[in-house]
Amino acid sequence: MTTEPPRRRLVPAIALLLLAPWTAECSWGGFTLTGMPFVVLVLAPMYGGAALLIRETARRLGLGWPGIALLAAAFGVIQAGLVDQSLFNPGFLDDTEFAGTRAAAEATLVPSLGFSARQAVDYVGNHVVLTICAPIALVESYLGAGRRARTWLGRPGLTASALLWLGGSLLVFADDGGRKNFLASPVQLAVAAGVALVLITAALLRRRHAGPPPAAPTPGPTSTGPTPGGRPHTEAGPPRPLWPALVVAVAYVGSTIAPGWPGVVLALALAGIAAVLLTRWSRRPGWGQRHVLATGSAGLVVAAALAYTVPTYAPASPAAALVGDVAISVIVLLLVGGAW
Repeated sequence: MTTEPPRRRLVPAIALLLLAPWTAECSWGGFTLTGMPFVVLVLAPMYGGAALLIRETARRLGLGWPGIALLAAAFGVIQAGLVDQSLFNPGFLDDTEFAGTRAAAEATLVPSLGFSARQAVDYVGNHVVLTICAPIALVESYLGAGRRARTWLGRPGLTASALLWLGGSLLVFADDGGRKNFLASPVQLAVAAGVALVLITAALLRRRHAGPPPAAPTPGPTSTGPTPGGRPHTEAGPPRPLWPALVVAVAYVGSTIAPGWPGVVLALALAGIAAVLLTRWSRRPGWGQRHVLATGSAGLVVAAALAYTVPTYAPASPAAALVGDVAISVIVLLLVGGAW
């Protein structure tokens, strides 16, 4: 447990608690500027509590960023499959400005389980990128190198985070506007719970198979001894932060360009390629926090840029929508620029 003063530990925890709902629901243009504070306050327990719980669990157990991503995917499945159950409710967006997306979603319907593969990729993917990974990468980048991998909360704080998430999730589940008076079948709920459990187990298994912690980042290539020819073998360092950012950006944008099942296959392929490249690069000496920030914030930057092309959930005047989109751009630039 860290010996830092409580105030020093609580500041980043509160920042993550409030940032996660904003990146999850506001950063891509879902709400006008005047609606954002209400969204953040109402959804902070569910989204912020989950982000805190995932971050603290991963740091406490040494799961690393792959573990965070797996836990984030599990949260996405729980959120869309068990809490608001939007994954199984074809009419979930019918009362919003996104009602027109229903036909495209039903084009990739999985009949036996009653969910859209397109929506599953979108819902879970956005929770991984925007709800969990982006805010954690941003908040940790504002901290000194010695504090990024430390836990911020003790056991009482960890328990409070879990209770916040559970309480916030129950409020959404019970609210008429949260679950839209829809209840998935027992088979659907069991499948969602099973997938989430598999993802959580995969994340926790990383603790068993993880090796020793990596050495401190080095500024350049590392010599690892002579080769058979007598020359020292030099291990390549990671690429510049721009490249992992581009990989994430291409995967994020590419997942939206093709409709139907080809689009789903393309999205999964791009996600797999990005995961392999990022995993390999992150294991090289010299991978540092700027690489983490570039990777974690790339999807957020793309989402903010695309906010100008999507409507808000509720009807809004063109002026109100534009003001909200500009505000999103400014906030994201300030967040990422300050963290850099």
